[in-house]
Amino acid sequence: MKPTPFFNRQALHLLPDPSRVVVRPFRPAVEPRNLNDVDKTRANHIVDRVMNMSQPDVHALLAATLDNFDGRHRNLLAQFEMRAGQMEAAFCSHDIFTREQRQLVGAYFMHEYSFEAAALFNPSIVPHPDQSGLREGCGRFLLSLRAVGEGHVSSLTFRSGVIAADGTVMVDPPARLASVPEVTARVGDRLTVAFDPASDISERVIFPVTEAQSNGIEDARFVAFQDGGETTYYATYTAYSGREIRSELLETKDFVTFRMAPLEGPAARNKGMALFPRKLDGRYAMIARHDNENLHLILSDDLYSWGLGKVVLGPRFPWEFVQIGNCGSPIELDEGWLLFTHGVGPVRRYAIGAVLLDKADPTRVLARSHEPLIQPEKSEREGYVPNVVYTCGAMRLGERIVLPYAISDTFSTFATVRIDALLRQLKG
Repeated sequence: MKPTPFFNRQALHLLPDPSRVVVRPFRPAVEPRNLNDVDKTRANHIVDRVMNMSQPDVHALLAATLDNFDGRHRNLLAQFEMRAGQMEAAFCSHDIFTREQRQLVGAYFMHEYSFEAAALFNPSIVPHPDQSGLREGCGRFLLSLRAVGEGHVSSLTFRSGVIAADGTVMVDPPARLASVPEVTARVGDRLTVAFDPASDISERVIFPVTEAQSNGIEDARFVAFQDGGETTYYATYTAYSGREIRSELLETKDFVTFRMAPLEGPAARNKGMALFPRKLDGRYAMIARHDNENLHLILSDDLYSWGLGKVVLGPRFPWEFVQIGNCGSPIELDEGWLLFTHGVGPVRRYAIGAVLLDKADPTRVLARSHEPLIQPEKSEREGYVPNVVYTCGAMRLGERIVLPYAISDTFSTFATVRIDALLRQLKG
């Protein structure tokens, strides 16, 4: 990949790792209509077979199962028990269970899922809530990534790292284990999920929970939102059911507890919404593309409801003739709002550009890239989806922009650029 010369591409690749697994419910089912549907006849047959085993055989098989899998997951026996608790419909025809029988039944209704076996891409970056203990000019960050495993199911995973004063990006190695959160509250499609606070950020995997998300939580665009002196981290993302898409919102203050809720209104029926990092004249603001072609500015008094907005810009140059979209939330500069964009050109070739919007009136375009800033090159364009470079959000640190981006929907890397050089390029 050959970025425009003023971009400094880091010698750093975040590659998918099939050895990172979580345990997920296994549901014997025939064309399930939602995540809780199971073929109860098959489930009862499995329970019957376990119940017909002798107690010594149950004990030996449970011990062998734990020996085989226990080092790959935290508290695996507790997860077996929790899963057994979800299978009461299959237990109801039986009178008495030993604890080991319940645990073994739970094991039969779980499976390992390699959540990033196929791809680790479309990153988004925000400042870490903890900036303590750093040298002057350095910054700690949190990175979100879209992980894809078997069946093209997408989930959300995280990394942490530090940007040095000279712009060098260092990513902390991921933890060996991974886990999904516990659902602590649920009202319809509005959820609260929570992880063990003692877990490392890279252990935490937000996997689809609702029917609307059943085939993926895609392309989270995180932003550190400032309001009244407080920082809340929001992420707009695409929920994909396998048939339909819609935009949803993730909210957290600590990256331990997350609230998830669908967005409403005409704009939320499409994907690629990106929230401004603060209110504009007392209203929430979003960049969206609800017509599949142009970028719009939408203002709302309600964080969860988004109507139609005003066109900001549309395809103008050959590299973006098919469509343009945002590449994450706008970044506030003294000179205006810096918005990274993606354009789609011939043979659906995705490239990254940028625009500078007026700070008082973001519908006014002050400058934009005539040519891509980063684009697929022949030497490095093969992957899960060829000919694509893409990002879901950049971050400012001092006089630099840190831009994580994905290559061919397969792996991710980083580039940095001085703000003054980037503005000269846009205005040139």
